[in-house]
Amino acid sequence: MFESRLFFVDKLIDMGAKIILCDPHRATVIGLNRENNLRATTMTSPDIRAGVSLLIAALSADGTSYIHNIEQIDRGYQNIDLRLNKIGAKIKRI
Repeated sequence: MFESRLFFVDKLIDMGAKIILCDPHRATVIGLNRENNLRATTMTSPDIRAGVSLLIAALSADGTSYIHNIEQIDRGYQNIDLRLNKIGAKIKRI
């Protein structure tokens, strides 16, 4: 795994996720039976995989989130916004 691959986890933590970064290669996710919802935020997609993780978190969060650098997500997931909107997501490109 590439160095710094998990640095996007900080944004998930800012959103309210309970995650412990053990080292640059391992993270522990603590489930709390959905006692605390994720909060909306503004973030930047660093790469394809992290971008999709942030997108999933944004869809799960309360409120409106903004993701910059979506070209990273588009590289691996063509028309992901249109496909997710078809199943009930509310994604708008601005």
